[in-house]
Amino acid sequence: MPVSGDTLLRMIRSAPVPDFTAPTIVGIDDWAWRRGQRYGTIICDLERNRVLDLLPDRNADSVARWLECWPGIKVIARDRAGLYADGARRGAPGAIQVADRWHLLNSLGKSLRRAVGRHRGAVKVAVQIMTSALAAKAYISASPAPGLAQLRAEHKAARGECWREISDLHAQGTPTSRIARQVGMSQRTVQRWLSAGGEPEHIRPRKPSSVLAPFEDWLEEQWLAGCKVGEHLWRELKKQGYTGSRVTVARWAAHRRARAKAGVPAQPRLAWKAPSRRRCAWYLSQDLNQIEDEDRLFLDHLFAQAPELRTAADLAKQFVSLLSGDDPAGLDTWLEQAATSELASFANGMKRDVDAVRAAITTRWTTSPVEGQISRVKAIKRQMYGRAGLPLLRQRVLLAA
Repeated sequence: MPVSGDTLLRMIRSAPVPDFTAPTIVGIDDWAWRRGQRYGTIICDLERNRVLDLLPDRNADSVARWLECWPGIKVIARDRAGLYADGARRGAPGAIQVADRWHLLNSLGKSLRRAVGRHRGAVKVAVQIMTSALAAKAYISASPAPGLAQLRAEHKAARGECWREISDLHAQGTPTSRIARQVGMSQRTVQRWLSAGGEPEHIRPRKPSSVLAPFEDWLEEQWLAGCKVGEHLWRELKKQGYTGSRVTVARWAAHRRARAKAGVPAQPRLAWKAPSRRRCAWYLSQDLNQIEDEDRLFLDHLFAQAPELRTAADLAKQFVSLLSGDDPAGLDTWLEQAATSELASFANGMKRDVDAVRAAITTRWTTSPVEGQISRVKAIKRQMYGRAGLPLLRQRVLLAA
């Protein structure tokens, strides 16, 4: 039986919302109508993992009014937004508020990034030290590696012995196919060696490396004659038909100058890539045994330049350990220590919400299931191409629950 779209919408809007058991443990979070511009609030039953309601705004009054309708609520898991804390306090004054652990760790990460930003100079110095160490480690002499000449000589001697064996067998009238099997070569290689009358020499043709290749001999003569200024060399080269850029000649002069100074071919410029502020903050929160040796060495140099960051790193790891345990006994001591460190702003914010933070350590409730339901809300909203108003969206979400 054909049904119009308007009829389907009318049926959805008029369908009764299923009854649900009075909740005792709920999670509250915001969701975006349009990111950065307009937000609503979602409330979920954490015990049954179902959506209880969608509110049209992100407002403490709306949350308080909704909670007042359900006096049996005992636990409220929320993020650290002050408006939800205020709404929960007014709407369910007897309920335990639990700060979400992920949001706590996220706030810690932001605080660490700000701390790293305040010590940009120390990061720069540590990177320079790492670059110098990397250059010293990667320095390669222009002379062949020890033993390389011996290996080449041994290889040449083995090829010579192979040629003598091929020559003797060929003189005895042995077919090339049998010679190839006996010496372990392909028949084509044996035939090529016999045609050449001996072991072919491996001579690699010298390929011009740049547009300067035809002029390198002249440049070398000018350099030895005392002309070492790239600008002057470039002007003289143009008279001889050089069509390349001045930068190429200047680069050749700089390379030749480095060779003359060191007595060896100049090595390429090496630089240790500086980690981003976010990456540095991540290092500070990690066990040093779990990161790469180079990164650990960078941290040692960074801590030597900014001891305050070492203190912040130790405090960050202590807080992560507190949050992953179930004993809040060390929280007050941690807050006192952090209040005089680079994490002071983070610690001061937690002091204003210390009961909810303590509950995050002692209880298992988080807003993670709420995040999953938010993803489902977004999927339903996108199915309607973002054109559904709150009544239709709310109806579809609650009916699907």
